[in-house]
Formats: sequence, structure tokens, C-alpha cells
Amino acid sequence: MAYKQIWKPCTMLNPVPAVMVSCGVFPLQCNIITVAWAGTVCSHPAMCSISIRKERFSYKIIESTRKFVINLVNRELVGVADWCGVKSGRDFDKFAYCGLTPLKAETSDCPIIAQSPVNIECSVKQIIPLGSHDMFLAEVDSVSVADDLIDKKTGALNMSDAGLVAYSHGKYYGLGQELGRFGFSVKKQQKK
Repeated sequence: MAYKQIWKPCTMLNPVPAVMVSCGVFPLQCNIITVAWAGTVCSHPAMCSISIRKERFSYKIIESTRKFVINLVNRELVGVADWCGVKSGRDFDKFAYCGLTPLKAETSDCPIIAQSPVNIECSVKQIIPLGSHDMFLAEVDSVSVADDLIDKKTGALNMSDAGLVAYSHGKYYGLGQELGRFGFSVKKQQKK
């Protein structure tokens, strides 16, 4: 099979989560930046990362407070997330303009987005210069999930009901259909 380079190599690991990162000091300075470069980097301790260009308004806020919240985006928030990704907090109060509700985080003075189904509160441990973006490596301080999205049997996030969104090559996609569970490919099939 022949392969052809279709774009920049860094864009081949797709889709990525579309998330709104809230930052600032509640209630005085609350901002949102939409980020596609976000991910889990460690399970013990729970850590994640976001990558932001230095010229972005939120960069300096997060650099100084060392706190941010990753707010997952669902189908209802996809238009707001897109808008927050193309408009700057220098020019707009994004919470007010988008009709979003800022709430004080559990573990810091950082705002969370009340309408988001999942809020992941983070403390920056290291800022790593990478090139076009700097990576904020952070420890997870707290995770909040909407009660109606927690599976009563497993205690896990019910992906089918969450309506979460991913981003790939400039387009947003809905998630939610379960295709298997960890280890299903090697699990013995029960006889009928």
C-alpha cells in the first residue's frame, strides 16, 4: 500500500478532544480558551497537559496563576467552544458573551464552566517550551462529573449519554458509540 503525506505530520494523531480551558481568578477575571492539544499523560499521580501558543491571552493568565480547568465539550457546547477558540479574551468576556456560568472550582480560585459535563481542575507543575506551543504539564486536583452522566453500576462516565465532541482536521465530531471494552479481544467467550 502506498502512502501519501496529506498534511503536517503532527496532525496525523487524530481525532483529539475539543476542550474549553477556563482560567483566571473567580469572580474577577474569568477567561476561556478552546484547546485541541490536550491529553492524559500519567495515571499515578493523575496528570494531564494542554499546549498553548505564548501569544494567546490565556497563556499569561495560566502562567501566573498556575491553575486551569479542562472543561469537556458536548454537542450542546460545540458552537460555544468553536467561538471561544476564534475570539480572544482580550476583546470579550467570553462567559458573559456566550451565556456560560462561571463557578468557583473546588480546589482553587479558578473558574469552571457550569454547563460542561466534566470539569478537570489542574495545577501546573511544569511549563515545557516545545516550539509553536508550550506544554503546561499539570497534576489533576479534582474531577467533577454531572450526576446524570455517571453510570450507576460502574461509577464511570456514561459516554453514550455524555455527547462528548472530538476535533479532527478542522471539523468537530460526536462520540459515544461503544465498540468494545478493555480486554474484550482476549476475553473467553461464554457458551450460549
